[in-house]
Amino acid sequence: MKVFLGIGSGPGMGVATAERFAKEGFKIILASRNADNTGKLVAELNSKGYQAEAKVVDASDARQVAALIAAVKNQEGNIDVLHYNAANLRQATIASQANDTFNSDLAVNIGGALSAIKAVVPLMTEAKSGSILLTGGGFALYPSPDYLSLSIGKAGIRALTLGLFENLKEQNIHIATVTVATFVSPDSKESHDVAEQFWTLHSQPAGQWSAETMYPAS
Repeated sequence: MKVFLGIGSGPGMGVATAERFAKEGFKIILASRNADNTGKLVAELNSKGYQAEAKVVDASDARQVAALIAAVKNQEGNIDVLHYNAANLRQATIASQANDTFNSDLAVNIGGALSAIKAVVPLMTEAKSGSILLTGGGFALYPSPDYLSLSIGKAGIRALTLGLFENLKEQNIHIATVTVATFVSPDSKESHDVAEQFWTLHSQPAGQWSAETMYPAS
């Protein structure tokens, strides 16, 4: 059975994307810092007949992220899809945000994605296949002074994706992002639309891969 690992999965795009892959026969592993919340999402998937389990990880801690990916590899034998969805959605201007929270936000918003990619690429290289899917945001294109750390984080997600796309493609690894330029609430049409975008990216035939899609379409 193919394995989908979601890091930073929440009740909106995170679980919607996981369910979209579960419908295609993937085993789902969801990981976040809040064990109770992740457990509820997994229970929801299990109640629908999907195979899913929960794990705990602090996405800002590179060692924890690497340990999570190693544990999933040892348990399941492979990770076919990595979805990085973690973000601190802090409303703060440059004047109001303390340096320590700014740095901790970036450790989640972009640092965790980098840690996850560095840990999973050797496994996917060995398997000669894999998809790395990153949840982007419209703030990457239109940064907000009121959500500065999130804007910088989403710009980093986009740069990470575009910067690694060609190199990873040579290893038959597809890295891609959905740049989400709208508000997405739990169990909404938008959350399921974004999930479908991620599935479409993963399903693209080799040679026709895209690095980025926009939602809504511009």
